[in-house]
Amino acid sequence: MSTDAPNRAVTDVPHTAADGARHPRALAPGNLILTVVLSVFGAVVGVQLLATLGVTPSTSLIGALAAMTLARVPLVAFRGFRSVHAQNLAQTSISSATFGAANSLFLPIGIPFLFGMDDMVVPMLAGVSVAMLVDAWLLYRMYDTPAFPAKNPWPLGLAAAEAIKAGDQGGRRAKVLGLGLVTGLAGAVFSLPMSAFGVALIGGFGAMAAFGAGLLFTQYADPLLGLDLNAMYLPHGMMIGAGLVALVQVGRTILGARRTNAVRAGSAGAPEGAEEGARRLGRSMRLGLGAYLAISVLLAFGTGAATHMTPGMLIGFLVYASVAAFLHELLVGIASMHSGWFPAFAIALITLLLGILIGFPPEALVVLSGFTAATGPAFADMGYDLKTGYLLRGENADPAFELEGRRQQLIAAMIGFGVAIVVVLVSYRVFFDNGQTAPIDAAYVAAIKAGPSVETAKHLALWAVPGAIVQLAGGSKRQLGILLATGLLITTPMAGWMVAAGIAARVLAPRLFGRDVKGDLEVFAGGAIAGDALYSFGNGVFKAAK
Repeated sequence: MSTDAPNRAVTDVPHTAADGARHPRALAPGNLILTVVLSVFGAVVGVQLLATLGVTPSTSLIGALAAMTLARVPLVAFRGFRSVHAQNLAQTSISSATFGAANSLFLPIGIPFLFGMDDMVVPMLAGVSVAMLVDAWLLYRMYDTPAFPAKNPWPLGLAAAEAIKAGDQGGRRAKVLGLGLVTGLAGAVFSLPMSAFGVALIGGFGAMAAFGAGLLFTQYADPLLGLDLNAMYLPHGMMIGAGLVALVQVGRTILGARRTNAVRAGSAGAPEGAEEGARRLGRSMRLGLGAYLAISVLLAFGTGAATHMTPGMLIGFLVYASVAAFLHELLVGIASMHSGWFPAFAIALITLLLGILIGFPPEALVVLSGFTAATGPAFADMGYDLKTGYLLRGENADPAFELEGRRQQLIAAMIGFGVAIVVVLVSYRVFFDNGQTAPIDAAYVAAIKAGPSVETAKHLALWAVPGAIVQLAGGSKRQLGILLATGLLITTPMAGWMVAAGIAARVLAPRLFGRDVKGDLEVFAGGAIAGDALYSFGNGVFKAAK
């Protein structure tokens, strides 16, 4: 059973095309069989946990561990799994299937079901399936551009990479990772969000400070100040303001690169790679908006929502739905890139609230909520997986090998998404017949039934102003407004304190252990995040099986 991978082990020196190494092929028989099996498992677990507990676990490490285990089987057929790149393909496929099936597919189709529009379910599934595939493809195109640099944290991706490296290399790296893993598991047992601690060790300092401030304010606003932030729509308004400024900042980056290219002469100006990244980002954004416009047309007419709108309103809806889905994707991607959290549920609710205020009919709002909720999760997950591969391939040490690795990861991800579509298609009716949908679906339906509110509009407009100011002050690199709003939208207990502890640790560690401790901190952070993810996965499966 061939995996099309070299049998030699990977050390700190990355395999590159120049060394004669060939990146494993996702469609090689061994890799294909493993990715399909893992994808089925990931999709089933993802839907089951979302339906029963309202959460979707990170299964990335499960895939890597499965490949590592097979690599240790003393048979020739499994030798190819010794390659860290083959293990990277395995973790890419299972995480894609898990988040795709649960967040991008099962969640959106539960909205028309709860609203009593069963005839919309299958057309909605078809539309959001296409949206999910476009979502992941766009991140593949936008990865390592000025908006989504490969050098940024992408915390879950770093955690998976460190785990795979430790399994391959052993030694000091494995010991530090093991210490982090035990710390993450121990903290998770006591209900501490250790992933927040790990993220704070590796994220940008300003971004983490803003994220932690948002988390702490959310936790204590009501008990100490008597403020109900959700009733005030403070987090939602902040995200709207920050999101609009972020979109302008991305646009300015693209236009700035074009102007630089126009005046470039000789060796002066920006590096060629930076300009190419900006051009690729611009092309991707245009393609993304066009694709989402086509999907919104498919959903509007396929579900019958178009028949409930006048021609003018239909045009307005198609434009708004396309922009909302695309903006939702970008915001989720930015938040996940810096913090390891992607508040997709909350941001989708924001786009729905704005749609309600515009005055779209309920049928259109059902489509809107499902469509926007489907974009973002696959985008963020693809970013994590590509970060893992980027680190394993030597951080672009060989550009040709890096690009080939990304292509193979995209293929592995698409296999996972394809399996997710099949799993949801054959299983959703079983869950619906038992009255099981994603819990957040009920919030979307309640918001649609409640209708427009002048007070809601005032609150959103009021709090959009400080969100925009913070985002503008922080600039496009720090993304302070987005991270502050992300923290305000997340209600995980103690997360703010764990971020604060992580920031304190990264400040004190160099003073106590020397500047060389930075590398160990990154490995330790990867272990802490991995330990938290593994405990969450195991605990979720155990509870769901009861």
